[in-house]
Amino acid sequence: MNPCRLPHLRGLAVLFLATVCSAAERGVQRAPFGTTPEGEPIESFTLTNARGAVAQIITYGATVSDLRMPDRTGQLASVLNPVVPPPLGTPASYANSAAVIGRVANRIAQGRFKLDGREVHVTTNSGPNHIHGGRRGFAKVNWTGAVVPSRNGPAVKLTYVSADGEEGYPGRLEVSVTYTLTPDNTLRIDYGATTDKPTPINLTNHAYFNLAGSGDVIGHEVVIYAKSYTPSDAALIPTGDIAPVAGTPLDFTQPALLGARFDRLPANRRYDHNFVIDRPTGDTSLRRAARVREAKSGRVMEVWTTEPGVQLYTSPLGAQPVADKPGFYCFETQHYPDSVNHANFPSTILRPGQRFSSTTEYRFAVEK
Repeated sequence: MNPCRLPHLRGLAVLFLATVCSAAERGVQRAPFGTTPEGEPIESFTLTNARGAVAQIITYGATVSDLRMPDRTGQLASVLNPVVPPPLGTPASYANSAAVIGRVANRIAQGRFKLDGREVHVTTNSGPNHIHGGRRGFAKVNWTGAVVPSRNGPAVKLTYVSADGEEGYPGRLEVSVTYTLTPDNTLRIDYGATTDKPTPINLTNHAYFNLAGSGDVIGHEVVIYAKSYTPSDAALIPTGDIAPVAGTPLDFTQPALLGARFDRLPANRRYDHNFVIDRPTGDTSLRRAARVREAKSGRVMEVWTTEPGVQLYTSPLGAQPVADKPGFYCFETQHYPDSVNHANFPSTILRPGQRFSSTTEYRFAVEK
């Protein structure tokens, strides 16, 4: 139900909601956006703030289909690098881009884990392992969207109900994600979920960023506020260790160009690593996870999150649209991969009566 349409409110409540709701709805354009592969109608919600920044959200995958931010001259350009094949603008072209990933983002070894003494088997869709929620994870379902009141800028809330047993996961999971475009050019993402059975949950967004708006990203200057990472095997399954980044090509504790150490990475010369964000044990406040600067445009992006980890992923060399150089990178805020199989990692288990909540902010600015 849209609280902007509640008929029973009276007096000051009406005045307050009218002010907040009208401001929110002025900054949102709602429109059709094609259909899913199954023929369901997709909607788009275009959020625009007073400074002209734009975020377009579509219900398919709860995806950020466009995100336009100004450069130092005030010119807007998309800071997302869309998937090229299949044809741009079709739902399939967004299925693996800036969508919400779940029920569990990243990997689960062998597609199995023990929960309260019982072995649970989930879909294996990456060789013998599970990745990004399975064959039809949250990125490939059609969510329900609604404009919601917000004092922080135009906002849209998307909801989805994941059935008990979907992709092998236990429990009926009611999940939501709210996108807000703030006056200071921040895209804020608030996740929430409840369940009727114990189940793991690890939600993230898979946005492909390129602050230049086009071309490659090797010259983007990166800082990651993480002194440690989770080493993994050849299949990118964590070993369970937490190791220092010092002395490795993963050390971004000081500003470094993204492409400066590609020659020290494995044969595919790309990043696909989970970093342990510097934060006190038990702290779940918003913490800065990463900062990226692109010199030519002057655009700066900071990643803030309540999550304990962030996965840096760069496009494989040779991926479109830039041959031989990576054209995008992701900062996927998350719990660590395969947490369900490592007792020393922060837990991803949600239980009945609890509420899962997580916030990530992509904060944009310019340097003159």
